[in-house]
Formats: sequence, C-alpha cells, structure tokens
Amino acid sequence: MTVSSIRVPDVGEGVAEVEIVTWHVKPGDPVREDDLLADVMTDKATVEIPSLFAGTVIELGGAIGETLAVGGVLCRIEHTGADAPSEAEPVKAAADAPQTTVAEPAHEKAAPQATPAKPAGNDIPAARPAPAGSARAPRAEGEAPLASPAVRDRARRAGIDLRTVAGTGPAGRITDADLNAVFAAPPASSSGESTRQRQEGTERIPVIGLRRKIADRMALANARIPHITVIEEVDVSALEDLRAAMNERRGDKPKLTLLPFLAAALKRAFVDHPEMNAHYLDDDGIIERHNAIHLGIATMTPNGLVVPVMRYAETFGLFGAAGEIARLAEAARQGKATREELSGSTFTITSLGPLGAIATTPIINHPEVAILGVNRMAIRPMWDGSQFVPRRMMNISASFDHRVIDGWNAATFVQRLRTLLETPALMFMEDNA
Repeated sequence: MTVSSIRVPDVGEGVAEVEIVTWHVKPGDPVREDDLLADVMTDKATVEIPSLFAGTVIELGGAIGETLAVGGVLCRIEHTGADAPSEAEPVKAAADAPQTTVAEPAHEKAAPQATPAKPAGNDIPAARPAPAGSARAPRAEGEAPLASPAVRDRARRAGIDLRTVAGTGPAGRITDADLNAVFAAPPASSSGESTRQRQEGTERIPVIGLRRKIADRMALANARIPHITVIEEVDVSALEDLRAAMNERRGDKPKLTLLPFLAAALKRAFVDHPEMNAHYLDDDGIIERHNAIHLGIATMTPNGLVVPVMRYAETFGLFGAAGEIARLAEAARQGKATREELSGSTFTITSLGPLGAIATTPIINHPEVAILGVNRMAIRPMWDGSQFVPRRMMNISASFDHRVIDGWNAATFVQRLRTLLETPALMFMEDNA
C-alpha cells in the first residue's frame, strides 16, 4: 500500500492560501476517484476538491476554519500504488484549478489537525426559583439564613434568594445539598400553572468561510471609509406603471424587476457624475475613474451575502439587464458563480426587496466610493398643492466615501437619480438630446 498526499490546488489569480470550510470525509472513510474531499474558500469563491484515486483517508490536513497554503497537504490517502496518477499528470479540481498528488512514505506525518475549542464548563446553573412547598424556610420572620460563605457565593451567582431555601443542616444551616435540591426541582409559577422548562447551554458557532470573508470586508470598509449617507424620498408611481406595462407585453423576455431600471438610471447619472463610478486606492492615494460600468448586485444566498457583478452594464437594455441579473443571482445562490463574476465591481446596488426598511445606511464595497441602497415601496398620501393623493413612494439611501466625495456632490448625484426615477423617459434620451 502507498500513502499519497492530496495538495491544495493553485486556483490562479494570485491566490496564495485557502480556508477549509467543509470536510466531506473523515479519517477511515473509503473514497473513490472523483469523490469530493473538501470545500475550500479563496477570497471570493468556494472550490470543491475531489479525490484523485480510490483508497482510504488516513489524515486530514486541518480543521474547518483553518487556512492552508496553496500546495500544502489537504489530506493523505492510503491506496494501492497503481491507483495513483504520476506526479507529472495534471489534475483538475472541481473549479478547474490544477491539482497534484505526491506519493510519500507512510511514516511521514501530516500537519496536525486542530480540534475546535469547546465551551468552558460551568457548574453554576441558571437562576431558578425555589420548588413548590419550600417558598419559605422554617425560620422566624426577619431571621437571616445560616449558610457558609461558599454556599452564599454559589447562591448569589445562581440568583437564588437563600431566604426561600429550607436548610437541612445543624440549626437550619443551608448546605450545598439544599441548593442542589433547588436546582433539581421543576420551576412552578405563583398562579399554579405549569411553566416552560428553562433552556440551558450555549451554542458556539465558528465564523468561517464566506461568513468570515463578509466580516473581514465589512470591518475593512467600516474602519477605513468615513461614510456619509444621503436618504431621499422618490415618487416611483410612473416608473412602476411603466414596468407593469412592459411586463404585460414582454412575451418570452425576462420579467422586469426594479433593478434594471436602477441600472439604467445609474448609467445616465454617471454621465454627469463620473466620480461615482470609481475606486479609491487609499494605500496608493489614487482615484481610478472607470469608463465601463461593472455593477455589483448584492445578493443574499444560503451561505451569506455575496456581490455578483454585471460587467459592462452600460451595454445592456432593460430586458437584457433583467436576464443577466437573474442569471448571476441564481449562480450565486447555487454557489456556482465564478471568481470573475464575483469580483471587479465599480459600483454596487443593495436592496432588501419587500422586506426593506424605511431607510438604511449601506456600507460601501471597498475600494468603491459609493453604494446605492433601495428601500421598501409603500403607498403614501402626498400633497399635490391642493389635496392629498395616493402615490407609490420609495426611499433611496446612498452612502459615499467622504474622503473623496464631498457632501454637495453626493446630494446632487442623489437628486439626479431621483429625477431619472421619477421621470423614467429621461433614462432613455440620447446624450445630445
């Protein structure tokens, strides 16, 4: 038998390390060729790593949440020597990343597998009232309960009033056994009705994989970017009428949501405000203004928030944008979006859809300089000069990097978006019209 190492593949684009997010095997498991061994995460995407040959897993190269260098040992598999491909044979991971195997002597040791920390134990149960039948200790009114300092401290930490505990020790002294009886007794309500059982314990959830990437990016953006957020109310009645009419006549074209119209409005607004479609490379002190619009669409997936990118959004019409946005969102939710589809945005839209609030304060997707947040639509009474009339209203929340975007420019950009959304025909006028 031979022991060979499955190594972390080189997924390209300068990735030097990956994080283990899922193990599909454990030591002792038999595997076949192409069976999935693990899912690892780069800075953008999850990569599935299959086995190169049949055999038995004998060691794992790390625990979930650990980081491994590209080329490092992912796991070791015992197999017959004929099953292993030669070292020169190129092998692809599930994400089309090259991967190699190196046969090694069985006595070599893999990197030790870390064991996740377990929550510390606690011998002090949560506070609990005295059991029925012992609401008062057999002592005179106002008489202090007798107990040792250790018992008093234990009762204090558990939230137990010793005046309600009957002592069984000499002279009515309260002992540890008396406290144990209180903890063991089922709680009872003063009304005589049964109460729900208390829930003990704490769940410890490691922040790993996509959740860790989201946390790191949010911390980076919040720490480095001084945000200014402008919130404006927009009458989208005409826009919604147009959207409904176009959907009725769309035939086999994709259904129009609000997002394609927002993309069209941004395309028009960037003509007058090119400073918004930009990156601020703060380490270098450089602002990069982009001619192409690579529009990030914040999308909620089962694993967390990701931002697939509609590249060259300026080239899409409304229905084309609707189809591309739907395709990207589905790929992101299924975990099939490529690294290119999850990187390179120059401006981002974020929306909570019908669950949205009246207003939000979106966090900029670093190194971008602005982000547009879309809030919930609602019918509101609006004054038209002579009476209140029902209008479909929606607030937009736009955040800006105040280091490079002044408040005046931020406000005029938001007003430009408002004008375009309230008068949607303006979105489709030629630049020289």
